[in-house]
Amino acid sequence: MQSQNLNPPKIAYSIREAVQVSSLSRSTIYNHITAGRLKANRIGGRTLIPADSLQALIAGEA
Repeated sequence: MQSQNLNPPKIAYSIREAVQVSSLSRSTIYNHITAGRLKANRIGGRTLIPADSLQALIAGEA
């Protein structure tokens, strides 16, 4: 039987998820947001970081 990936790729991360997947600290994430190197959008009561922005930061492109 063929395994199917039922989880679509993430398009955005919460702060907590960004910390987990990037191995950066919470304060480092916020520092990058404040400096403009990491995009963040406030939606409702949540701060979401677009996946492509986090990937660009990690890749050194931000």
